[in-house]
Amino acid sequence: MSEGIGLVCFDWGGVILRICRSWGEALARAGLDERPGLMNPEFAAERRVLAAAYQIGEVTCEEFFGGISRAMRGLYSADEVRRVHDAWLIEEYPGVDGVIRRLHARGVRTGLLSNTNQRHWERHLPGANAAPDFPTIGLLEERHASHLFGLAKPDRRIFESFAREVGEAPGRILFFDDLAENVEAARDAGWRAVLIDHEGDTSAQLSGVLSECFR
Repeated sequence: MSEGIGLVCFDWGGVILRICRSWGEALARAGLDERPGLMNPEFAAERRVLAAAYQIGEVTCEEFFGGISRAMRGLYSADEVRRVHDAWLIEEYPGVDGVIRRLHARGVRTGLLSNTNQRHWERHLPGANAAPDFPTIGLLEERHASHLFGLAKPDRRIFESFAREVGEAPGRILFFDDLAENVEAARDAGWRAVLIDHEGDTSAQLSGVLSECFR
């Protein structure tokens, strides 16, 4: 095992899971049209405020859907916002599950630190009579999310909270994220952090870094 790495931590969206990167993309996936006013800067600013509160658990899913609809002055109904929200998660990147399994075969601890929300989070969990929509993060041993911590990346406190929860020194955590500000914040918190290109083959990128770390 690479000297000094005690846990490999992954972001979810953009590293393990392909997600929409814009309202336009999510609308298309939800089968909805782009309506006049969608790009109104005032609407966008209010959506950002609500999204920030939602991902740290300050508002419920239903409050979020209704709030976004009101922020957009009814341009989309609360039910349509829900459809867009559900369409935001697309598919797991091929091969990432194999990366995680290979780490476990070597005895390497793994974890997840994601900015997400309750409704999205539940989609990696098995239902009463159904398999999870996105099972790969279920392989990870330490799973933590912004809506559970009440903190979100790139706030340094979420990295500190994660390290305490998993019982690992910051300098022994190797972290992969697709946003530069999160990578920078993780490094500022003492983590080893690597930027992943969400538009590329994330499995190959992960494997390349890990092969150097765990020779």
